[in-house]
Amino acid sequence: MAMWSLVGALLLSVSTQALDGRTVATVPRSLMSYATRPVLASESLANTMPDPVAKQAIAAMLTDIKQIGVASPDQGVWIQSHDGAIASGNLASRPLPAASLTKIATTLASLQTWGSNYRFVTNIYATGNIVGDTLKGDLIIEGGGDPFFVWEEAIALGNKLNQLGIKRIQGNLIVTGKFAMNFETNLQESANFLRLAFDSSRWEGEVAQQYATMPWGTPKPQLVVLGNVRIAPNLSAVNIPNIASRRLLVMHSSLPLWQILKRMNTFSNNEMAEMLASQLGGQVAAIAANAADIPITEVRLINGSGLGQANQISPRAIVAILMAVHNRAQVEGLTLADLFPTSDCNCGTIEGRKIPRGAIVKTGTLSDVSALAGIVQTQQHGAIWFAIVNRGEGNIDDFHRSQDRVLQTLVAKWGLPKLPTISFAETPWRDSDRNQIITK
Repeated sequence: MAMWSLVGALLLSVSTQALDGRTVATVPRSLMSYATRPVLASESLANTMPDPVAKQAIAAMLTDIKQIGVASPDQGVWIQSHDGAIASGNLASRPLPAASLTKIATTLASLQTWGSNYRFVTNIYATGNIVGDTLKGDLIIEGGGDPFFVWEEAIALGNKLNQLGIKRIQGNLIVTGKFAMNFETNLQESANFLRLAFDSSRWEGEVAQQYATMPWGTPKPQLVVLGNVRIAPNLSAVNIPNIASRRLLVMHSSLPLWQILKRMNTFSNNEMAEMLASQLGGQVAAIAANAADIPITEVRLINGSGLGQANQISPRAIVAILMAVHNRAQVEGLTLADLFPTSDCNCGTIEGRKIPRGAIVKTGTLSDVSALAGIVQTQQHGAIWFAIVNRGEGNIDDFHRSQDRVLQTLVAKWGLPKLPTISFAETPWRDSDRNQIITK
């Protein structure tokens, strides 16, 4: 478990207990500033010390951009220390297409709305009785908005139904509600995936490959649907001759929200982000701007993934939102590294990048946009927060090298700590059985 920040310790008396035993609290905005303090657009930079190292790094980046033949003047940068004493930028308060940096706002809005340990529940109902190994009725799957219901989740659920003695469904497999599998939001396609996952005798290709990644000894489900695969918009629309025969068999809980967000951000999964934004009522920008206490004019979003040039956030607002994510995470016993990839993992969208050790980052790429935001840890000034938004027709690798050099310049001048600070260390995580039998 990560060490609590001072803010978290002060709020223990008004905390609530999460499902997994972690302490969760809501942070009053008046206290959030004690953890990190963004320099906002409404503030004057007159009281900050223009740092020559940060200015040099930004100037070198702008020179790099020109040398690779990019003529666009829209190169946004913001670099600041945790307390705002160091603050330098270029077009820092101008909203620019943020690409997948938009997911930082989606992350904050999700945490503010649900809390880090929230779980999306998928209910599994049965009609009819179980005779021998056959369910003499339908199996109904009611989705609860889980954005990370993938092959492995379905395989585990199929095994749980086998534990109940069910190997055949005489009726139909009916899928309804907010159900998506393998990031496929088409309900019929998701239902077809689920049927395949349940019946290991039909496995080949992707499902077999994903099963091979599961813990050794995981059973292969044997659950054959003898009827058809049907879909319905909601549970009340499911046509059941005898509604009284429907009973809840299993409740499947998703991964906790913070684990979902970690996966979404590591691989910059657009479908996951859109599913979360949809359940937030399309209010990602408003929720994030309010939580970060920044002008809504600097956060202009049309979705939660970043797809589309109309998703625009200023570099300074990106940093402020990221700081708000950090503050919220610390009060819930987590760190920024529990929600975004670290450079040490060399995984997802940062695979192959030359980002300094111990950095925590989020990438963004969209047509003529290449972006990078996060923190880099330094010996002299602690965590340095940054957002870089590059625009122009150019080679994506050139943009990456230029962004990485900005961070390398900072750590070359300010030094790297021997070890990442505890405030940015990942929390150990081990999953458990998330399928609860309700009716035997």
